[in-house]
Amino acid sequence: MTTSPAERPGTRYDIAVLGAGPAGLAAAVAAAGQGAGTVLIDAGARPGGQYWRHREGDDGALHHGWGHFRRLRRGLSAHGADYRPGHCVWYVERTEAGFTVHATREGSPRTVRAKAVIVATGAYDRQLPFPGWTTPGVFTAGAVQALLKGHGVPAGRRIAVAGTGPFLLPVAAGLAEAGVRVVGVFEAGLPTAFGRHPLATLRNLPKLVEGAGYLGTLLRHRVPYRTRTTVVAAHGTATVTGATVARLDQRWRIVPGSTREIDCDTVAVGYGFTPQTEIPLQLGCAMRRDADGSLVARVDARQRASVDGVYVAGEACGVGGAQLSAVEGELAGLHAAYATTGSAPDRRRLAGLLRRRAAQRSFAAALHRAYPVPDGWQTWLERDTTVCRCEEVTAGAIREAVDDLGATDPRAVKLYARPGMGLCQGRVCGYATTCLVARANGRRPTADDLRGMATRPIAHPLTLGALAAGDDSGGDDSGGG
Repeated sequence: MTTSPAERPGTRYDIAVLGAGPAGLAAAVAAAGQGAGTVLIDAGARPGGQYWRHREGDDGALHHGWGHFRRLRRGLSAHGADYRPGHCVWYVERTEAGFTVHATREGSPRTVRAKAVIVATGAYDRQLPFPGWTTPGVFTAGAVQALLKGHGVPAGRRIAVAGTGPFLLPVAAGLAEAGVRVVGVFEAGLPTAFGRHPLATLRNLPKLVEGAGYLGTLLRHRVPYRTRTTVVAAHGTATVTGATVARLDQRWRIVPGSTREIDCDTVAVGYGFTPQTEIPLQLGCAMRRDADGSLVARVDARQRASVDGVYVAGEACGVGGAQLSAVEGELAGLHAAYATTGSAPDRRRLAGLLRRRAAQRSFAAALHRAYPVPDGWQTWLERDTTVCRCEEVTAGAIREAVDDLGATDPRAVKLYARPGMGLCQGRVCGYATTCLVARANGRRPTADDLRGMATRPIAHPLTLGALAAGDDSGGDDSGGG
């Protein structure tokens, strides 16, 4: 896929879509199809985001919904949307005329101007610390899948997959199909709890069929699947040489006498997802704490955020999977096009999308209730267990900031003990730090707690040179690729 022909410098688009995953692609295609001047900006070299991450010439064998992706990719070109790969957005500012999107491309500054923005930045793996989790060979489940999908490279030869949630199934199934020895899938929760939500199940039967297919793959490859069990420690120095798994009670405390060691060279862990909300936070959008404990942007029925001209679709307004993201993206694109150009969407199309969104959201809510993350995981931690790997801050140091220094919120702990002050700026340790601080203060995490670790003035790393150059560098990219 190529970018559109260069236009005259200073062109302002009707809509800038940030992120080319399921939500962003659907938004860009819908908006451009309504006649809105649309630019799709993404950091990746190819469209698809994390869900449809692929190699050049990929036939889609490792991907679910590949046909939908191909239709969206064709629609992007057919409707004349300007696609900008390799653009890392680091800041979005409001102006009198709309918005200016600041990005870098190969280290050089770029700016794109638009009347409205659709934030479809997705999410990344939520990480929970445990003894040994910083050992080389411990990956997030998403990273293991990305290596396999994006590069055809298995992360190891004997892999343990652990955590909670349905995402573990496609990760393990993909590894098994690629010839990797998956020593076990260790699900900390109890998936049968999903049966308590029959209405959501009946409205989303294809998802159950999909899950059954993954389970069938695991059965065919003789991969053990254990519930109420997870990896509570990884062993090794230069690399992983094994792991400890344990049975858990309902609150995720280790059942005494249930620990055992397994032989593996890689551990893939995933405990849900953390939405990327830097841009909505920069723009001052209202936020909320979702059912899964994530900080997400508030949106209305049209996917509009609380700030005029800002729309949010996909995981940034609530983790719910690729199908929900695509529906929300299409709705955002249609409504943003109407707001900027006056092109009214077809009512029957809107009604169908609203029904699908309601069904998908009910399924997502049921999943969040079926796969909770109780705070018992904190009991797995030893005093010297690293929580913030960038600044090497331990669980003990975080608790001491509360007990000895009187910190009452994550922001204060960040100032006292430095978790979240390193290279990742709290993207990895922010959720865990927030939970540890809240529990040490005898309460549950709030949206304000999460906001304190998630607010960042710069959404993506950039050089001081690019920051200093700004618009004076000749990097105005609003007229073409």
